[in-house]
Amino acid sequence: MLYRKIERYIEEHLRSDSDKILLLEGARQVGKSYIVREVAKRLYVNFVELNFVEDEEGAKLFKEVHTTNDFYMSLSMFAGEKLDKYENTLVFLDEIQQYPQYLTMLKFFRQEKRYRFIASGSLLGVTLRSTTSIPVGSIIRKEMYQLDFEEFIIANGFGLEAVTLIKEKFRNRESLSEPQHNKLMDLFRRYLIVGGMPDVVNTYLETHNVVKVRELQNSIKGLYADDASKYESNNGKNLLIKRIYDMIPSQMENKKKRIVFKDVRNKEGERFDKFQEEFEYLISSGISNAVHAISNPHFPLLESVQKNLLKLYLNDVGLLTSQLYGRNAKPILEDERSINLGSVYESVVAQELKAHGYKLFYYDNRSKGEVDFIIDDYNNLSILPIEVKSGRDYTIHSALNKLTSDEEYNVKSALVLSNEREVKQNGKIVYLPIYYVMFIDMQDNEELLEF
Repeated sequence: MLYRKIERYIEEHLRSDSDKILLLEGARQVGKSYIVREVAKRLYVNFVELNFVEDEEGAKLFKEVHTTNDFYMSLSMFAGEKLDKYENTLVFLDEIQQYPQYLTMLKFFRQEKRYRFIASGSLLGVTLRSTTSIPVGSIIRKEMYQLDFEEFIIANGFGLEAVTLIKEKFRNRESLSEPQHNKLMDLFRRYLIVGGMPDVVNTYLETHNVVKVRELQNSIKGLYADDASKYESNNGKNLLIKRIYDMIPSQMENKKKRIVFKDVRNKEGERFDKFQEEFEYLISSGISNAVHAISNPHFPLLESVQKNLLKLYLNDVGLLTSQLYGRNAKPILEDERSINLGSVYESVVAQELKAHGYKLFYYDNRSKGEVDFIIDDYNNLSILPIEVKSGRDYTIHSALNKLTSDEEYNVKSALVLSNEREVKQNGKIVYLPIYYVMFIDMQDNEELLEF
């Protein structure tokens, strides 16, 4: 079983006195159902799993249910022998977005306390936008992502003690030894190929076969495309979601790396508002990570965002490299100088920061240039710029220099992530090896205060 950090969160919630219902959100194939199933079977004598997609395709026993009494009747028909009482029975409502009425019913399940409930969904971000009655006070929404790099190295044999000690090096701004650095860089490059989708990671660990890895990644991409097509047909619209999704890898190779709206339909004069619903789907479904432009960055960054300028990254770096390089893993594994991995490095940093709780922005100023990422620095009530470098020119970053030297923005420090082993500092700029991104975490950024 793959180590997942969210497992502890789920277990602590189910062991707690809280009667709120945990609603686990995330893109398809990130492992939501599996992790809930594993925790539930360990904690509960009676566990019932309802997959509403399977019900829709089969008996439709739960489809037309709109009251809790009718639900309990259908539930008893489905798994009566597994139902007992609240303390020892957990009911898992999987793919809840398939039957949106259950999102509203969660409030009543909580109030009645017949059984304990937990729910998950793959397109909840999309569904919740069109759900009129969300039981805000009755649920806890928790986002789940694919394996991050820390979880990936643990899957590849790293012990938790090793991870803890490496994290101490990061916090103390210390470098690893050459052999340690080389080991982590080798795994980082493999992560660029494999990504973090649990089924893909397991396939890699079992076979180390790039063909099988790529086949699985292509099937996941196809699944995302099918979901988009169903969304369009269900809403009676002929949108361009798949077209924009397919454009992301090629757009990442452009200098600006952001979506050029005229390229969507090969039509001059197109603007963001023409494709707003498509972008909202791609972002809300979790299959892409949005990074919004900010030209005048001040803490908190959300107040300065320009919503019509954004970059889109695929949600998983393995899906990106499968489209860019196919079955040829050599450019990445051997770090070929002729191949520019800038977009790939940016993609993995985007997914790491997103998974660690950050809202993503980038600095784009017409006169001063562009910085790859900026995130909120809550400890200093400031901003933290991050530049990502895949080549040897990691010390060349004029836009970052200008941003950090501008007193108006109150930048306390900035990071440059690259292949270089040595941790060093030049003024406000700290140079870190790229794998240290796994420790840039919102939970470490926030101070816990009692009030």
